[in-house]
Amino acid sequence: MPVFTEAIKELRERSGAGIMDCKRALEESGGVLEEAERILAKKGLALAAKKAERSADQGLIEVYVHAGGRLGAMVEVNCETDFVARTPQFKALAHDLAMQIAAMNPLYVHSQDLPPDSTISAEQACLLSQPFIKDPSKTVQDLVTETVAQVRENVRIRRFARFEVAKQSAL
Repeated sequence: MPVFTEAIKELRERSGAGIMDCKRALEESGGVLEEAERILAKKGLALAAKKAERSADQGLIEVYVHAGGRLGAMVEVNCETDFVARTPQFKALAHDLAMQIAAMNPLYVHSQDLPPDSTISAEQACLLSQPFIKDPSKTVQDLVTETVAQVRENVRIRRFARFEVAKQSAL
């Protein structure tokens, strides 16, 4: 079954899911890669919901400074164990989040943080509601959910800051 093995490999590369999860999803989808991806995504959402209540008191702080050094962002991303905080998937998430913050200048992490009388849309002001800069077809929340499915731990964005050198006005 080399074709089936190749399909598992391709699905694993696309989704980051485990080999057995990919195999089961492909069996369930009748070998259709796109359908298997949707199955894995649903399982990832269910896993993220299960893990959401778990404590996340480990993690790391990622800093991104844009070329030229005039713009930067810092983000604290938490997970359950220091082991996961050192994984490439978690580090990549933290880096992507710092870049997102630098590029999109969100004001809040969650839409629940928006003041009730706010006139700004959640998509514009809240990090988790924003379209992901590297793939606008998904939100930052989708990116976090995918990482939860990959690392099998709860992941939370605790806080962030964005810095920009002020422009001098001509006198």
